[in-house]
Amino acid sequence: MAGYLRETDFVMVEEGFSTRDLLEELTLGASQATTEEVAAFFVADLGAVVRKHFCFLKCLPRVRSFYAVKCNSSPGVLKVLAELGLGFSCANKAEMELVQHIGVPASKIIYANPCKQIAHIKYAAKHGVRLLSFDNEMELAKVVKSHPSAKMVLCVATEDSHSLSHLSLKFGASLKSCRHLLENAKRDHVEVVGVSFHIGSGCPDPQAYAQSIADARVVFEMGAELGHRMHILDLGGGFPGVEDAKVRFEEIASVINSALDLYFPEGCGVDILAKLGRYYVTSAFTLAVSIIAKKEVLLDQPGREEETSSSPKSVVYHLGEGVYGVFNSVLFDSACPAPILQKKPSTEQPLYSSSLWGPVASGCDCVAEGLWLPQLHVGDWLVFENMGAYTVDVGSLLRGAQTCRISYAMSRVAWEALQGQLLPAEQDEDAEGMCKPLSCGWEITDTLCMGPVFTPASIM
Repeated sequence: MAGYLRETDFVMVEEGFSTRDLLEELTLGASQATTEEVAAFFVADLGAVVRKHFCFLKCLPRVRSFYAVKCNSSPGVLKVLAELGLGFSCANKAEMELVQHIGVPASKIIYANPCKQIAHIKYAAKHGVRLLSFDNEMELAKVVKSHPSAKMVLCVATEDSHSLSHLSLKFGASLKSCRHLLENAKRDHVEVVGVSFHIGSGCPDPQAYAQSIADARVVFEMGAELGHRMHILDLGGGFPGVEDAKVRFEEIASVINSALDLYFPEGCGVDILAKLGRYYVTSAFTLAVSIIAKKEVLLDQPGREEETSSSPKSVVYHLGEGVYGVFNSVLFDSACPAPILQKKPSTEQPLYSSSLWGPVASGCDCVAEGLWLPQLHVGDWLVFENMGAYTVDVGSLLRGAQTCRISYAMSRVAWEALQGQLLPAEQDEDAEGMCKPLSCGWEITDTLCMGPVFTPASIM
């Protein structure tokens, strides 16, 4: 092991004890705390991250994975991914500092933001980060002046009209403008070493990857004609982080592998990268949030003049977190968070029309509406799964609150797999489909067929 992650960084979950058990212990402790009020916290299953990486290696054996730090920059996630040998895709100086602080070498960092501050470019130059991206003349000029030894990756626009996030509205050069940009780079003695694209998150059509890979082949040929030695293809991200996504990761991987075989066949000398965020962390994080206030609202009914205990009502619950914090996906991704009750209700309990709101005095801080829940009380806890992407370190002056605490956990099986102790040196054909449990998640029986594990070399 490289030594990024230590046993003291997480709770070791033994067989028969799941992260749900850990969650119950932590909520009980938070409820009984007298010195510090805890309104919300995460439980992060690092074993789930390990499992996702082995799945990635199996499905995309030719692709080297880089983690998009902006998605979740919590220390436990960065350390376990560094231990797995990933590179890191950073969007700014703070992210570069963060991964270098835990010991990641500059050769495994990509400064992948096509819109960079000059001070951040200078930081990259000073600290040895040499691979940067660009998609326009002004960005190229900034790098020429502040980081002349940089090696550049040209970011190409994609057809992402069906994706949830349309990155090509903001980033990416059109195919028509690529030759001009490559000519300018050659004139300025800037080495363009590759092409990148990003189809955006939530794309329902895997063929968008195939089309973008085909477009990248065209740009590679342009670069070769102009004398650029291009050897990096960056597939970007957009890979789903949950099992019930409209398009499964395995389907996307199949399309990518076919396109790579056609346009960038094995042995062509091109290093294939991908920048994944949601894929690794979404399902690994579970949020527990407490009810900090409630209000009952009587529903108007024609002909009813007096209110009684049996009058129909709607219940408004205020939580310790809202859309200006960890539930920001409600605003940005049109997510519909579904709570799991920490205390399982009896079947005889009546259900009431309910809504969940954050702590901010804003009419927009609505987490979920149209729910039917039993009568809950201040101090009760709600659990939300799949909360690992773009939720951690989301601070807001509006909330006046600290970042949510994170409790990391990992099963002993996952820890030993991470150390390489469970990876078979050889497998018979009969054993090819055999799987071993890795995650300490909600289903301890979840399994994973593990392929060969390797540590990516540096990107330069």
